[in-house]
Amino acid sequence: MNFEDHFSELAETYSKYRPNYPKKLFEYLSDCCKEHKQAWDCGTGNGQAAISLAEYFDNIYATDASKEQLSQAPSHPKIIFKNEPAEKVSLEDSSTDLVTVAAAVHWFNFEKFYSEVKRVLKPEGVIAVWGYHLFKITPAIDELLIKYYSEILKDYWPEQFHFVDTRYTDLPFPFDELSTPNFEMITEWNLDQVAGFLSSWSGTKIYHQKVGHHPLNEIWGDLVKAWGNEQLSRTAHWPLYMRIGRKA
Repeated sequence: MNFEDHFSELAETYSKYRPNYPKKLFEYLSDCCKEHKQAWDCGTGNGQAAISLAEYFDNIYATDASKEQLSQAPSHPKIIFKNEPAEKVSLEDSSTDLVTVAAAVHWFNFEKFYSEVKRVLKPEGVIAVWGYHLFKITPAIDELLIKYYSEILKDYWPEQFHFVDTRYTDLPFPFDELSTPNFEMITEWNLDQVAGFLSSWSGTKIYHQKVGHHPLNEIWGDLVKAWGNEQLSRTAHWPLYMRIGRKA
């Protein structure tokens, strides 16, 4: 089976293939905040980060510009999900203790979003944005994933992915910045799950649309060989990169 055929079996479900953020990340964010009445999770997607925040804050306001993404979010008594853009939300001035953006801030209009963040944050409120890049499994698998990302998809990444490549180091961030510990996600995934995750990338989708076949075909045979039994679960390590700061 080539990957084009394999992909047809995954197409309706690959959006569920996302690693979980570590509990220690949310404990740290909670510790950074003086109050815990409200957090705004912007670009919430299916609510993954919002659900974790609900353990530490009284109310979560979770927004996303995509109705389709929000339709995948589970209901939660502490969370209000809203279909709103990052740059204009229905929150009151100085109402929010924490703003979070998980793997999404690079899509925003920075100037307008940061203006909105400063409007809704309380004095000395906290903003945290984070993301992740390629995961590491074994040297042979890692080499193929780097080839897929950096060579095969090289010309198909949206311009905003520059900030992903630089791990947000040059991301505009007009806040009083705090130092952060190192966090990583750890997953136990089989090859189907890895394929589902790679298929969800915007670069993969753009390549597929423009070229007419799935780009994983280019490495699929080698990836299957390097992986071994496709149902074998392997440990993947995902370092997080993060910027966190306070409203001045």
